[in-house]
Amino acid sequence: MSEMSDIAIASQARESELFAKLAQDLCEQGYSVQLNAVDLTLCEQLFHCVHDLTPEKFTPAGIGREQQNMHNRFVRNDTICWIDGVSEAGADWLGFAERLRQFLNQQLFLGLFSFETHFAHYSPGDFYRKHRDAFKGEANRVLSVVLYLNPGWQSSDGGELVIYNDDNKELQKVLPSFATLVVFLSEEFPHEVLAAQRDRYSVTGWFRLNASSADKIDPPR
Repeated sequence: MSEMSDIAIASQARESELFAKLAQDLCEQGYSVQLNAVDLTLCEQLFHCVHDLTPEKFTPAGIGREQQNMHNRFVRNDTICWIDGVSEAGADWLGFAERLRQFLNQQLFLGLFSFETHFAHYSPGDFYRKHRDAFKGEANRVLSVVLYLNPGWQSSDGGELVIYNDDNKELQKVLPSFATLVVFLSEEFPHEVLAAQRDRYSVTGWFRLNASSADKIDPPR
């Protein structure tokens, strides 16, 4: 058996273990935080990809969906760049998400249908006030996914993700350190991003249900 095959088998085993941890946490508590979780090669690809993007590729992030989408810098002031899979890093990330989708559908019967995703950049001072990624009965985002791309991040750098329950009790504060993966049920958990003290990068995505109907094709975002 070749060395490359050994590496591939080991990588597949680590990914399967990660997916199993995510599924267990989602089943037991609705969210999961995994440190140093994602394959470092993929994280490094994404790190270099986001840093190679020119500022013109990023646009101010909005709030709301479709006709209700608007920019409000009092709520959030990060910038985003949607990932379409044209780059090798983007394609590999979408491949990872697809394998996760299939695993979670098999294990938890979530009915995840599609995935939308973008890079997010928080400049020093940027934040995102407390919000939910979806409201019950009003959207079809089911599962939120965040992968952090910040080597050497310290607590003094700020920019933590804070996850709350329905009673606004803090459940967990997550340092956005390199290769940390967070997943949570989109409708269930209010959350916020505290102000960053230096440039902060992540990949954010949402698994969605199929909301298409006879007279409307549900877009991926």
